[in-house]
Amino acid sequence: MAQGTMVGLGEGPTGQDEAFLGHPRGLATLFMTELWERFSFYGMRGLLTLFLVTPASRGGMGLDTATALGVYSVYNSLIYMLSMPGGWLADRLWGARTTVLIGGVVITAGHFVLAIPQTTTFYLGLALIAVGTGMLKPNVSSIVGALYAKDDLRRDGGFTLFYMSINLGAFLAPLVIGTVGQRVNWHLGFSLAGVGMCLGLAQYVRGARHLGAAGLLPARPAAPAERRRALRLAGLWGGLAVSAFGVDAGLGTFSIHQVVNLLATVGVLLPVLYFARMRRDRGLTAQDRARIGAYVWFFVAAAVFWMIYDQTGSTLTVFATTQTDLSAFGFRFPSSWFQSVNPLLIVVLAPVFAWIWQSLARRGREPGTPGKFATGLLLIGLSFGVMGLASIAARGGTLVSPLWLVSVYLIQTLGELFLSPVGLSVTTKLAPAKFVSQMLGLWFLASATGDAVAGWTTQLTRVMSQNAYFCTQGGLAVLCAVAFSLAAGRIRALMRGVN
Repeated sequence: MAQGTMVGLGEGPTGQDEAFLGHPRGLATLFMTELWERFSFYGMRGLLTLFLVTPASRGGMGLDTATALGVYSVYNSLIYMLSMPGGWLADRLWGARTTVLIGGVVITAGHFVLAIPQTTTFYLGLALIAVGTGMLKPNVSSIVGALYAKDDLRRDGGFTLFYMSINLGAFLAPLVIGTVGQRVNWHLGFSLAGVGMCLGLAQYVRGARHLGAAGLLPARPAAPAERRRALRLAGLWGGLAVSAFGVDAGLGTFSIHQVVNLLATVGVLLPVLYFARMRRDRGLTAQDRARIGAYVWFFVAAAVFWMIYDQTGSTLTVFATTQTDLSAFGFRFPSSWFQSVNPLLIVVLAPVFAWIWQSLARRGREPGTPGKFATGLLLIGLSFGVMGLASIAARGGTLVSPLWLVSVYLIQTLGELFLSPVGLSVTTKLAPAKFVSQMLGLWFLASATGDAVAGWTTQLTRVMSQNAYFCTQGGLAVLCAVAFSLAAGRIRALMRGVN
């Protein structure tokens, strides 16, 4: 078997490298790289909805709230949607290591474009960040998987530690970038996000020697004819999209809602088409197809989870800004600081969860992945039930206690730790050898699908009460948790021995 294929399989080294908290030394490099990349990403994202709804007279875009919520959700969807071509570039063209580096450079450029105080360049900056993140995000996770053998009991714990790096960066970002953006200047805040990405790139290049061969070669290099065909298709669809929107703009009928609806539709249809295409691949074994069937269940559950969870930066940010008391102990803080609560809780609780999973695994008592997913869905549904109560408390213009949102973030954090790092790990376990990076792209595409649906559901805020809005979505997640629990036996059978 070629070395590139072995790396793509995520089989990694067979020795017990324990230089970083009992895990491979290369995990430390990826830990710090991801920390700074997430610092830049969550810092910018923490300002995005607020910048969109702020009147132009105060330096913002001046969009109405429902439109801003839709733009935010579909932007998140686009980021994760682009993980699929990002995975293809790694699997077929450059390898994960090079794709991560190029993606980081594109992200950096996007942040500094946002720093330009011109609204005409704002969407260009967002597009660059989306493209770069699509290249970086799935492939850095693929490299993490390549550090471990598939039967290494440290694997889930390693992904949980890696997940903690995401949340260290996410915790610091609103405190630094959010404060500067809200209280000093929006575009200066965006420029600080670019500085963070530069630090992440420096760490990645400096620590590459500790990664060994992980992600160095493409798992299944594309033939020259296939490369040319992919380039032609990308140019064709890109040209059609630009032409259609150009004609629309020329006729004076262009609306941001058209972009929201188009990307939301693509976000729902893309995974359906991709799963169908992957299952038809003649190179897959019966076991591969069964495991892909199991993965469809995890994908749908994750999409429902992220549909609610990713509203942290949209509906919950608006609630924090307009209906929450932003003072504590005589100190008034920016509303973006609430977005540091969840990552702070992750930093505190992730090591506890990592220890629990490893301890239970050694004794053969660790709950299966279906059970973890069902629990995550239940908790995310309950969190929006609490938001429904908070919205009732805020009726009549009352500013509610910050503890309402803190309790919501605590419930969501517990759900996230049951589902998200475990989902990354099970993706690398269930992925066929030839589709590892693309399957990780599919994992992030679940976020795209959830955010795409949120691009539509957030428009319900125009016609529904807050209480009805939160309780309807929370109830849907609880029903999905029950369905997932009932189907757990079938899912385990399809997983063919993967826990």
